[in-house]
Amino acid sequence: MSRIVILYSSTDGHTKTISESIALEQQQLGHRVEIHALTAAPKLDEFDCILIGASIRYGKFQPSLFEFIRANQALLEQKNSGFFGVNVVARKPLKNRADTNPYMIKLFEQIDWQPAYKDVFAGRIDYPSYSVFDRVMIRFIMWITKGPTDTTQTYEFTDWQRVREFALRFVESKGSTDE
Repeated sequence: MSRIVILYSSTDGHTKTISESIALEQQQLGHRVEIHALTAAPKLDEFDCILIGASIRYGKFQPSLFEFIRANQALLEQKNSGFFGVNVVARKPLKNRADTNPYMIKLFEQIDWQPAYKDVFAGRIDYPSYSVFDRVMIRFIMWITKGPTDTTQTYEFTDWQRVREFALRFVESKGSTDE
């Protein structure tokens, strides 16, 4: 069985939740899985597979994602590695795949690393937990994109079945296919 590390870069915690779900699926198959924040990554050469998950906020991945990939690109290319993005745009059927999601396309145009296995999942909007500024800005973005605007609610768009399927395909292929 493989030793897998899942590294997450999360703004509000949902990418960590998705990472935990992926880890659970992989652990049930007997793999040894560790989850760490991207900024607290362990020594990566001890793992067979490296999976990175990252969210976007206001159309951008966190700068630490780019720094991490640049600093570890050689090792990521040597290991079985993969990537999943998390964003609310992926709630739309024509933007819910790695090759159709504008944030995923832009990310892989900006970096040299091209993981063999990647996907994107719709995230969630948790209006009640946001600061006043974020609540107003995200509500405005949702209004423009015809999304939910009731700021008293939380909206989860994640397709958990797709997350489970991704987790299983990643370990079965050990990163050898592209989604």
